[in-house]
Amino acid sequence: MALHRLTSITLGVPNVAETAAYYAAFGLTPTGAGTRFATRDGGEQLRIVEAPIRRLVELGVGVDDADDLHRIAANLNRLDIVFSTEPNALRALDPNSNLLVVLQIAAHLEQAPAEQVPYNGPGRPSRANGRAPGVEREDVVRPRKLGHVVIGSRDQEASQRFFTEGLGFAVSDQVPGLASFLRCSTDHHNILVQRAPVDFLHHTAWEVDDVDEVGRGATAMLEGHPERHVWGLGRHHIGSNFFWYLKDPAGNFSEYYSDLDCIVDDALWKPSVVSGARGLYSWGPPVPPSFLNPEDLAALMTDAHSAR
Repeated sequence: MALHRLTSITLGVPNVAETAAYYAAFGLTPTGAGTRFATRDGGEQLRIVEAPIRRLVELGVGVDDADDLHRIAANLNRLDIVFSTEPNALRALDPNSNLLVVLQIAAHLEQAPAEQVPYNGPGRPSRANGRAPGVEREDVVRPRKLGHVVIGSRDQEASQRFFTEGLGFAVSDQVPGLASFLRCSTDHHNILVQRAPVDFLHHTAWEVDDVDEVGRGATAMLEGHPERHVWGLGRHHIGSNFFWYLKDPAGNFSEYYSDLDCIVDDALWKPSVVSGARGLYSWGPPVPPSFLNPEDLAALMTDAHSAR
């Protein structure tokens, strides 16, 4: 696969300062001017800019070399997708989601292995005579990397073709007629394109070390801000990851996640077709209606959106 990771995203919001303060509290590290943020392993991966309504302005994807860019350009030509090129990058707009994707020659992500956490089990005292590390941690949760984004598209199938046949993403799993989980790395998915009446950003997802970090991070974010809670703690069936979703002041959902399925050999992974509730989760609280249809979706459709 010529693609190898998500490099960064640009969020457009009407309330830049308020949204930036949220992502600083979320555990991302400010890198300059208060509107750019880094993860522990991925470097600068979030930029926040002013926009009339909340939206995902730009998605960055890393490629290996110029030959990769030439192959992608040929694919986009076959699909009649308009694009522009720079010496080390290619910029293409998905006309059905209005998402600008910037493919750029970039170094691969190198992650130091997370500490192997011992979990006790019946007949398996892996942590004899000691407390669980997760209950003794007191440091601030810091996401390791940007894992994936979920966007709405007015033509889900056409957007899927843009990402797969045009850019080179691979299909990991699908929910027929509704959504497709696509990857540009060994992560189960790096972008999920779902059917929607309007192009919008559903959520961004940020990897943390384990389920304790998912819980600790969300608990800290909710202290004094119960309005941030959206859905969690739970575990998805597709992708298998633990999740907890929160909401930023512009209305975008942000997810702490851990233990996502990893696909290192395409020949050994069989994409599945999943439907019903299992397409959403394996266990956890019932999915709230506002997760499926964000409360500001109607306002986004009528250009009446405002930050809350």
